[in-house]
Amino acid sequence: MSAPTQAPPSGKGLQANTLGVFGSTVIGLASTAPLYSLAATLGYVVLAVGAQAPLVFIIAAIPMIFAAFAYQELNREMPDCGTTFVWGTKAFGPVTGWIGGWALAVASVMVLANVSEVTAIYFWYLVGNPGFAEDPVIVVWTAVAFIALMTFISVLGLQVGERMQTVLMIFQMGLLVAFGVLAFINATSGANADSVNFSWSWFNPAELGSWSGFMQAVLLALFIYWGWDTCLALNEETRNPKKTPGRAALMTIVILIVVYVGVTVAVMMFSGFGESGFGLANPDNLDDVFTVLRDIFFGQWGWLLILAVMISAASSTQTTILPTARGTLSMAVYKALPAKFAQIHPRFKTPWFSTVVMGVAAIGYYVVMSFLSTDMLADSLSSMGLAIAFYYAITSFSSFWYFRKTLRESARNLWMRGIFPVLGGLLLTYAFIQSAFDMINVDYGYTVLLGVGGSFVIGVGAILLGFVLMGLWGLRPGSKPFFRRESLNRETPVLVPDV
Repeated sequence: MSAPTQAPPSGKGLQANTLGVFGSTVIGLASTAPLYSLAATLGYVVLAVGAQAPLVFIIAAIPMIFAAFAYQELNREMPDCGTTFVWGTKAFGPVTGWIGGWALAVASVMVLANVSEVTAIYFWYLVGNPGFAEDPVIVVWTAVAFIALMTFISVLGLQVGERMQTVLMIFQMGLLVAFGVLAFINATSGANADSVNFSWSWFNPAELGSWSGFMQAVLLALFIYWGWDTCLALNEETRNPKKTPGRAALMTIVILIVVYVGVTVAVMMFSGFGESGFGLANPDNLDDVFTVLRDIFFGQWGWLLILAVMISAASSTQTTILPTARGTLSMAVYKALPAKFAQIHPRFKTPWFSTVVMGVAAIGYYVVMSFLSTDMLADSLSSMGLAIAFYYAITSFSSFWYFRKTLRESARNLWMRGIFPVLGGLLLTYAFIQSAFDMINVDYGYTVLLGVGGSFVIGVGAILLGFVLMGLWGLRPGSKPFFRRESLNRETPVLVPDV
């Protein structure tokens, strides 16, 4: 029997033809950590807008869909794993591209600190040791172990990660759907005296209260969709790299909308909006609505929900590493980072050095912030939305500017390459500005730095740090081809798989 043939490596050495639409969608969903994201956000969204929470989840998806159109169109033209970095450079020049790539890395590091900590806490709850779950030192080192493990898995290859993520995602989404179904059944059976009947007014924009509360809820909901763009960062390792990643990204967003809205409606029907008991406005329920309800819905099998939340966070830990490692790989190939970042493992065909650096950076950031101040860590996690909105907006505007000369060729080009991406970019820019404005307030988060809110200082400071590092790299001789637009410009053919 002859040995099976392996798919050829891509132009950067990555293993091509590894993922299909299903595998790409699974990884996109895993990156968003849907179960944990909804559990941790739902209570605060309801607190801000009350019964209009389902409407908020729909509205928050609109700029993401518009941004996904930009990703899809740019990927069809240039299926490069550098995504925002490559597209921003080709559209606006090296400074925009470099800082877009940096913003993606910043967001990923901050998210890794969050999801790894959640994984650690729920791991100890799962094994029946809540004392360890409440011990900050044990939690930190457990989280570090999870980051190291997921970094190792990411080095082993995308096929290993895809198989693992498929199993974990089926379990996670199954539990999330089951949770919604059980919430609906219990709401209609009278298990809770405070349950309420479904109302179409929950989707009525005219019922929204204050603008500030609405914007606060949208900003909370906006970023629980973050992660779908991982599909695009794996474009060079997919089958049909020009079409598969974009389709998977849009499928990911649509699935999330359906699940988020459906489960939210069911939970609202069961819990109601009271400030006591299971009520969604109860301050004791805000941090994790699902854990409060698990024993009611699952009884002795409540531990399954704890396992599912842990899996949700752990899956996101691994899939968050993937896009940044490939982004820095692309940056190194085009001379925007040291050549070491472009090294591919000879056996596994993965960007091993970039992946390890990503894992080490996340560990270092998390450990330092945890021991420096838990309040600063919390504020740094709330500020990550600035970096996310920043690089999504860059990508959205890049689509319009790169394709500006082709917009009049067809109605499709006008809408998909121009109007929708610009609208997405404008909405995300507004989200960035509104978030930054809110974060300046000293009452926004848990810390005050330099006389303003700590979240603002950390979030904006992280982006500004990118300009400093870019300047330092610009002083190195090896950076000249990039900043002189020699290694990457509008006419440069991107190094992608032969298809």
